[in-house]
Amino acid sequence: MTLNCNGQLIDLSIPKVMGVLNLTPDSFYDGGKYKDEKSILSQTEKMLQEGAAFIDAGAYSSRPGADDIPVEEELRRIVPVVELLLRHFPGILISIDTFRSKVAKETLDAGVALINDISAGHLDPGMMETVAKARVPYIMMHMKGNPRTMKDMNTYTDLVEDIRYYFSERLASARALGIHDLVIDPGFGFAKNIAQNYELLRQLSLFSTFGVPVLAGLSRKSMIYKVLGTTPAEALNGTTALNMVALLGGASILRVHDVKEAVECVALYGQLSDASP
Repeated sequence: MTLNCNGQLIDLSIPKVMGVLNLTPDSFYDGGKYKDEKSILSQTEKMLQEGAAFIDAGAYSSRPGADDIPVEEELRRIVPVVELLLRHFPGILISIDTFRSKVAKETLDAGVALINDISAGHLDPGMMETVAKARVPYIMMHMKGNPRTMKDMNTYTDLVEDIRYYFSERLASARALGIHDLVIDPGFGFAKNIAQNYELLRQLSLFSTFGVPVLAGLSRKSMIYKVLGTTPAEALNGTTALNMVALLGGASILRVHDVKEAVECVALYGQLSDASP
């Protein structure tokens, strides 16, 4: 499997790591940490040097219960950072974490390579059309409701089958518009409780049947630190453990706050995959 990112063909036969760059003041783990040019450039350089294939920049917090912000504020936070990163790191593959088509269009016009939409087009009907016109890869996540309501929307008839049905419909809609480079993200922590998150992780391999790359975003989430009785700051070891489970379940992209550890996880997984029986 490959993704065409600004003319670069990214081979996902070896899983890749996507580094998270939060530009929000209220994200659950590193909110407010990267708010000036020096810290943004330093963190991005660190993630690239550690082996990140993509940098996923977001300016709208999607943690449960997060406040809504106007689209103008999201643009104010994100567009100058995109321009800054592209100036300093030519060839960088930036993914924009947004569900708003206006933010997608303005950042795509600035040179970003992928769009990562937590709502798979449900929160903005213009999103898929915007992505189709730009001919860029589109990451579609499963979520019910929105960040303010999703916590109370975790009722399913059959968790995995309901999510598979959701993706079958979303993939068909995207392909009908001419979007060919598609990635699905089952949405750990989004409209799912802890038990549901682990059920989803156990059955992650079932999502490979769609024939598109699967992204796993487990990094420092409450499904780790609440089980361990710790905090997001202490959840790196648990993140690495679950990242390996995700790779064994067929994940092609790991979306993480800690790139070095995820890259090491992929390297060890590669040795496991290559080992003779």
